[in-house]
Amino acid sequence: MRRLPLDFPDDTTRRISHEAIDQALYIEAREALPRELTANLRTGRALRVPRARRSRPGKTFVVPTVMLKERPTEALDREIPGHWEGDLMLGLDSSAIGTLVERTTRFTMLLHLPRMADHGVEARVKNGPTLSGHGADVVREAITSSIKGVPQQLRRSLTWDQGAEMSQHVQLRLDTGMGVYVCDPQSPWQRGTNENTNSVLRQYFPKGTDLSLHSPDDLATVSATLNARPRKVLDWRTPHEAFERVLHAIQAAGATTG
Repeated sequence: MRRLPLDFPDDTTRRISHEAIDQALYIEAREALPRELTANLRTGRALRVPRARRSRPGKTFVVPTVMLKERPTEALDREIPGHWEGDLMLGLDSSAIGTLVERTTRFTMLLHLPRMADHGVEARVKNGPTLSGHGADVVREAITSSIKGVPQQLRRSLTWDQGAEMSQHVQLRLDTGMGVYVCDPQSPWQRGTNENTNSVLRQYFPKGTDLSLHSPDDLATVSATLNARPRKVLDWRTPHEAFERVLHAIQAAGATTG
């Protein structure tokens, strides 16, 4: 392409862009190249990736100060409790349940995220509330309501993925006093405790089912069941027992200093 002006400087009809070549090839092949052609491509890609998708900007709320590398190093070895991991479990028709897991004790809390009354009835209003029930404001309020039930000493950090439901992380930090950090894109292993917990929770909340049908009492029953399971990693204590030991230690320390 860049050679054509050198070989034919006076013939402007002999000009072409790589985009035109790509479009001609892929359109002729109905957007997918046959195997004999892909073998000659450097990428070996049979399907064309639109330029708009390649250049899609990152999420605007993800700033360097909330990336996982900024999380306190004390969270890594799990010796100090109070560092949480969170996520959304998604179900049929955009239903969801929020999950919070404490890294040291594996104690789990579930967030009830019911759909709003107008879900499926009214058209989505631009910049309006997320009617599915797991918009940023609803998730922030649900996390705040649940996490404020534990002492401030156990609200050290929260690690989440880069979902839009965490776009109000600044307000969440103000509401809870807890540092909020997000993982790198497509890196679920950076929330390994939460991922493992979610896989167990799928026994109770299967994929492809409507998660909005579960009441707060249902979620409380499941989380109590999960927290009552003895865990090898906890020397066969349950998450509930491990969490209670931490709470007693905090109370004892407060009584001593008082």
